[in-house]
Amino acid sequence: MTRMIVIVNRILEGVLMAIMALMTVNVLWQIFTRFILGDPSSYTEEIARFLLIWVGLLGASYTAGAKKHLAIDILGTRLREGAREYLGIFIDLSLLAFALLVMVIGGARLVYLTLSLRQSSAALQIPLGIVYLVIPVSGFLIILYALDSLRTAIPLRSRRHAFTRRGEESSAERR
Repeated sequence: MTRMIVIVNRILEGVLMAIMALMTVNVLWQIFTRFILGDPSSYTEEIARFLLIWVGLLGASYTAGAKKHLAIDILGTRLREGAREYLGIFIDLSLLAFALLVMVIGGARLVYLTLSLRQSSAALQIPLGIVYLVIPVSGFLIILYALDSLRTAIPLRSRRHAFTRRGEESSAERR
């Protein structure tokens, strides 16, 4: 799964850089048309808003995967190493549950509802479901990162020990 995470990271980095570049060009065009031409473009504000939504949510999933997200670590710094590992597992499970329930399921329902009601944006007239599609996509990415974090947080040794307790032979004992 680590190879897949590296590939996802590279793709996500490229998408985020492209969105930031588009947003920069879009805002510069807005400034040019407003102050140089004296006739502001009618669609650039809406494009900037939608791109900001996309870069914010995709950036949040990338940040969560890199474990660079905002966190309150007052409890983690006061715990012993073993308890800190269990706290990390609890945090990853909480993040996974939130991403699944709110972002993937709730976001998919929002996309479905806005598409079925045929809601569209004011200036661009694009379906708002396309704009909101970033919510379940970002949630899926957060779930992917949380699963990878959980996989690495649970040591292989404890997984082998769990099999041995059930009466099965571990791969270390077979050698």
